[in-house]
Amino acid sequence: RIKFGVIGLTVNPIGSGGKMQNKSLTLDYITRAGHRLAALEVLMSRNSYADVVREGQEIVELCLKALLRFSRIEVPRTHDVSDILLEFTSQLPATVQPQAAQLAKVSKQMRRDRELSFYGSEDLTPSEFYQSEDAKEALKNTKWLYDICRAAITG
Repeated sequence: RIKFGVIGLTVNPIGSGGKMQNKSLTLDYITRAGHRLAALEVLMSRNSYADVVREGQEIVELCLKALLRFSRIEVPRTHDVSDILLEFTSQLPATVQPQAAQLAKVSKQMRRDRELSFYGSEDLTPSEFYQSEDAKEALKNTKWLYDICRAAITG
């Protein structure tokens, strides 16, 4: 086990005796991410831009956690796994390694909007704040990331 970063996450890299053997859970994550991606299109068609941003983040999180499980890296209980992706890039599938930095960037960007796009704040109403361009960018990034992860996991 390796202690990771200032937040004290512990991960099990490949070959260290990790117990992530439930392959059906990995496939479940990526399958459900695909179902949610279809729902994202409905939200977009209804101009529910804040919900596209929020749900997109959840899809990104499911995809990246599926990728980590597939790579036999222990999945942390955090919404943004970008630091783990960067630290353990060499343990990701070879086809994914060149995109690891961009995957991490998307994860970090979308994590920032997670709560704000759902709950808002006293001075921000999500449905008024998030615009079409925000949702289009979230949808584009989510689709790209899903495609990368699905291809790596399902072959």
